[in-house]
Formats: sequence, C-alpha cells, structure tokens
Amino acid sequence: MNKSLTHIDGDGTARMVDVGAKTETQRLAVASGRIRMSADAIAAIRAGDAPKGDVLGTARIAGIMAAKRTGELIPMCHPLALDAVDIDFAFEPDAVRATATASLTGKTGVEMEAITAATIALVTMYDMAKALDKGMVIEDVRLIEKRGGKSGHWRAQEG
Repeated sequence: MNKSLTHIDGDGTARMVDVGAKTETQRLAVASGRIRMSADAIAAIRAGDAPKGDVLGTARIAGIMAAKRTGELIPMCHPLALDAVDIDFAFEPDAVRATATASLTGKTGVEMEAITAATIALVTMYDMAKALDKGMVIEDVRLIEKRGGKSGHWRAQEG
C-alpha cells in the first residue's frame, strides 16, 4: 500500500486525517466559477425580474449554507467552524461569475468550503433562472487563492 496517501490507512481503508496535533492558523480560501447564459437571462437577473425572484440573493444564501455543510457533503472533509463566508457576483458579457471567500482560524484549510459555496451558488442561479434559459452552462469552478497552514500562500496562475 502507498504510505504517502493521507486518507488511506495501511490496509487500504479510507480514513479522515487526524489534525489534532496541527497548529491553528488564520486560513482563507477563495474560489470562483461562472454560469454562462443568454443575454435575456442576464438582463432579467440584473433587473431582478426572474420568475422565481431574487436570483443573486437566493444564490448567496445557498452558497453560504453550503459552505457550512461541506463536512457533511464531502466524505473526508472535517466539519469546520467557519468565521466568515462571503459570496460576490460579477456580470460578464455572457455570464455571471460567483466568487466565494471562506475563512477561519483552525487546523485545516477551507478550500473545499469555498469551492462548495461557489458551486452551490451557481447551481442555485441555474435553478432560479432555468425558466429563462435551460441551456445555461456552469464552468470554470476552481480555487483562486488559499492562505494559511503549512503550505502558506498559494494563488492560481492567470488564464
């Protein structure tokens, strides 16, 4: 069995890593993704005219709720006591971008919480606007930045 695998024990059984001895540090992660859609759907979301109501407000709440539940959704994630989760939206010519920032002081990172928050915000936008455009495409979900912990600061390359 490969001893370098952190979430597999010597018998090949999945396990959650013991972070008990790790030092608490300030940790932050930023993730982003976009949902490509028609100009009419973008205009309706921007104007607050979508059939189901406030698309961005609902997506923001859904993303925050998802970040708080990440440990229940992703099998090897630790349940974390988050200090903050923020979700911002930006209109692009053919899409709406969701950017999620999660932070805490703790023993393990918040990358999965930020990625989950951004993803669920985008999925919620799809649900809220599907009557306007069923062909929307969720894409480019990725980690943009992480800070804290043993590996320190990391930022994605542009492009």
